[in-house]
Amino acid sequence: MITPYFLENFWGEKNNGFDVLYHNMKHGQISSKELTDFIRERSTIEEAYARSMTKLAKSAGNFSQLGTFAPVWDVFKSSTEKLASCHLELVRKLQELIKEVQKYVDEQAKAHKKTKEEVASTLEAVQNIQTISQALQKSKEIYNAKTVEQERLRKEGATQRDVDKAGVKAKKATETYKSYVEKYATAKSEFEQKMAETAQKFQDIEESHILHMKEIIQSYSQSVDETHIQIGEVHNEFVRNMENTSVESLIQKLSESKGTGKERPGPIEFEECNAAVATEGAKPRKRKTFAIPGRRKDKDTDSTESTEVEAANTANGAPPGYYGAIDFQNANVPQVDAEGFCVRPEVNENDAKENSFYSSSDSEDEDEPRKFHVEIKPVQPNNGTHQNRATIDELKASIGNIILSPSTSGQIRRNQSSMAGVPILRSKAQGRGDELAKTRMPASYELSSNDLLSLDPLSPTLAGSSSMSSSTVPALNRPTTPLTAGALVPPPRPSSRPKLPAGKLTGINEIVRPFSPPKTSNASPPPTAPLARAESSSSLSSNASVSASNTPTVGTSRGPSPVTLASQDALPIAVAFTESVNAYFKGADPTKCIVKITGDMTLSFPMGIIKVFTTNPSPAVLTFKLKNTSKLEQILPNQQLLYSDPSQSDSNSKDFWFNMQALTSYLRKASDQNPSASYYNVDILKYQVLSNGIHSTPLNLAVYWKCSPSTTDLRVDYRYNPESMASPGPISNVQILVPVDGGVANMQSLPTGIWNSEQNKFLWKLNDISEKSDNEGAGSLRAKFELSSGPSTPTTLAVQFMSEGSTLSGVDMELQGTGYRLSLSKKRFATGRYMADC
Repeated sequence: MITPYFLENFWGEKNNGFDVLYHNMKHGQISSKELTDFIRERSTIEEAYARSMTKLAKSAGNFSQLGTFAPVWDVFKSSTEKLASCHLELVRKLQELIKEVQKYVDEQAKAHKKTKEEVASTLEAVQNIQTISQALQKSKEIYNAKTVEQERLRKEGATQRDVDKAGVKAKKATETYKSYVEKYATAKSEFEQKMAETAQKFQDIEESHILHMKEIIQSYSQSVDETHIQIGEVHNEFVRNMENTSVESLIQKLSESKGTGKERPGPIEFEECNAAVATEGAKPRKRKTFAIPGRRKDKDTDSTESTEVEAANTANGAPPGYYGAIDFQNANVPQVDAEGFCVRPEVNENDAKENSFYSSSDSEDEDEPRKFHVEIKPVQPNNGTHQNRATIDELKASIGNIILSPSTSGQIRRNQSSMAGVPILRSKAQGRGDELAKTRMPASYELSSNDLLSLDPLSPTLAGSSSMSSSTVPALNRPTTPLTAGALVPPPRPSSRPKLPAGKLTGINEIVRPFSPPKTSNASPPPTAPLARAESSSSLSSNASVSASNTPTVGTSRGPSPVTLASQDALPIAVAFTESVNAYFKGADPTKCIVKITGDMTLSFPMGIIKVFTTNPSPAVLTFKLKNTSKLEQILPNQQLLYSDPSQSDSNSKDFWFNMQALTSYLRKASDQNPSASYYNVDILKYQVLSNGIHSTPLNLAVYWKCSPSTTDLRVDYRYNPESMASPGPISNVQILVPVDGGVANMQSLPTGIWNSEQNKFLWKLNDISEKSDNEGAGSLRAKFELSSGPSTPTTLAVQFMSEGSTLSGVDMELQGTGYRLSLSKKRFATGRYMADC
């Protein structure tokens, strides 16, 4: 039994104990909610830690599986996965505990509400005694004053009338004072009884509350303790596994998995030369000539065949004793005719391939030309329309490292395609599996829905549905080398090399997609170039390469060269900055404009760079500086690929460098998914731009509606805002869509627009808007609609436009260090959700 502390310590002169105890009860609810928040935050931390441990386990599984140490990574991976599971189990327990605490909070609120009703009489008693106490004190003061006044008049010899009058007042004050004393006694008795009961009730509530809270904390502590025990077991298991992983076992495992065999070279004994047999076997021919399938006769009169076994083996590149003891006496001796030509036995082609052995002796004479029978097979037809000749890459893939010198008179023809008018708007209908940084093409609207948001320029139903793949680049015709005596004939295109797939055009989009690998496409190739292209697979050291001074400008993209990149040259990469401006205008009040600007940065790597990365164990680290970052509110780098130093002091720039191993792995996977692509785009980072309300919008809008039963008048004022852009440029593909209800029977507009009677939507298409436009880019759009079932209801306008060659943030990229060079930098912005209301 707990001492009744509340009963003994909450009285006092002003009788405020009830108020203190009541609010203390209410504070219990606050404590319960705060405990819930604490446990929820701990659960969030544990969940984040578990995700990080899971990611770490995956990275351990992706580490090098080469070398003696490789099996140890499996131990790390298994242990880390178990640790992550322990923390996830704690998250589960904490989530269940949160549900219990929340249930208690609800029950506690109901109990407090009931208690408030039960102690209402006590509250009245408290208020009653406080009121009577104040009145009693006041009546006492009056009584004392009247009594003193009566005595003063008597002593001063005042008239009897004044004395009697003062006596009446004193008597009345005395009666009032006595009555309040009696009332106070009654109120005090009732107050003490009620307060004693209520104080004990409050203490019982607090005892139950604290006991329940302790039970919750005990459950919390038990869950954490169990997790720590599990973590300790996992750690002990890890220690045991490492102890059991001895040096000998690792070496043994490598020997068993990578061993090349246990048989050692056998001994070779010296054998006496049998001169008779050797002389009989040596016919008039001089040596065994180069065996080429399809040749009828071989003639050589300038050399003799050596009879020294080891000498012959050494000349063929084999070490002494490699072929063991060979019985040359019983060996087959080639037959020759009278002129010394070798009579070739009749064998099928497969046997010739399996049994022939090509060699030559050191005594070969090059003066006598040899006779060859060369069979040139025609090049197999290709289904494509642009691959008529084997590229040098394909020749290397087919015949090894033989390098063909290109003809000095040949010229490489590079495709050029204009990028003007190619927006990079993103479609929210596109899923996570979409390829990276696709090029967007504007298209005409197809009004097919009554819902504004599904039919505004943000929706893919209002734009072309085809999209462009990152691999739609036709192969280039390469110069050929004339065939001469002994020249190699280029083989046909290997069937294992897929042709470049056709491309596609994407629709309009408004949201930024997460990082995702590129996908292939099978649509028809468009006449435009991809978003951002590096000098795809062009050899900087070849005679046909283009120097850095010929880097293409924005709007032009060169096709890929099939020559492979040289690892010692500066590798070309391209960058694209794409920003999306979202805005909502309310009437003509600029303070009500809501703006959000986001952007992403994409790097493009040519196909040939993958081979450079994979063949070089330590490629140069790709480092770059992101400039003008003071205008960015938030930067979200791709943490799987990028590193950065958080302690950098420059507020206007930020340095990043790549995890080259992760980048190589990413590009290799992208190449496996789409081996025919000439370049691969990688989403590097995303960012949000600081906005200044309407001042950050490229096109200011104000909408006015005038609706009557028979007509609806609409006016849209717009103004070009060059101050919102880092480098002002024209905005193009401006389209304004507005739904109009009320049964439009007839309409007229200035400028002329397009009315869709099926969807009840009106569309304006405007020319490019810039400072050079009329009125410096300011103007009005007007329309009058005659209604059959009006009035109309004012609706929200949706607006679309884009701009090439500039961004709103002015953010830029600068490569740091050596080993890489920027071949193309592309910037653009477009609308996301750009809407206006009256």
